[in-house]
Amino acid sequence: MSSVAIQGNASGAGVFTIASPNSASSYTLTLPTATTTLVGTDATQTLTNKTLTTPNIDSAQFATVSGTAPIYPCRAWVNFNGTGTVAIRASGNVSSITDNGTGDYTVNFTTAMPDVNYSPVGIGSNATGDGVCIVQSTTAPTTSAWRTSCKPFGGAIFDPTYAYIAVFR
Repeated sequence: MSSVAIQGNASGAGVFTIASPNSASSYTLTLPTATTTLVGTDATQTLTNKTLTTPNIDSAQFATVSGTAPIYPCRAWVNFNGTGTVAIRASGNVSSITDNGTGDYTVNFTTAMPDVNYSPVGIGSNATGDGVCIVQSTTAPTTSAWRTSCKPFGGAIFDPTYAYIAVFR
């Protein structure tokens, strides 16, 4: 059989055709018992609120990536002002910053990390000329937050005007 035609219902006159492959094997297409839209590969599709359990993202998704090494995108990032009232300038997967005292902050994740084995990196600076600081932590990370402080090499902890933190996992 090369195709199956399904006639339209009483309110429609169109013909819906399903073409089968040229094969000796049998295949089954099971439709859901719900009103839904099937997604094909013939056009760009936008999927909302879908979970891909084992996605295979190729380098076409990352225009500047080449080679075959795995891609590990950033899981959370934040750019914030650590002086006065802490203010997030921009972020991804960061719900808030908690100010624990001078140069001491907790980065709170919107969506928790899968475990505590992530790698946070960061840097900060002060517009008043105190220099660049490394973003470090002396507290164990949790899946929902990472506590950090801003301290220059050999210097005292201070509130950075510009703090940048990224988390990879």
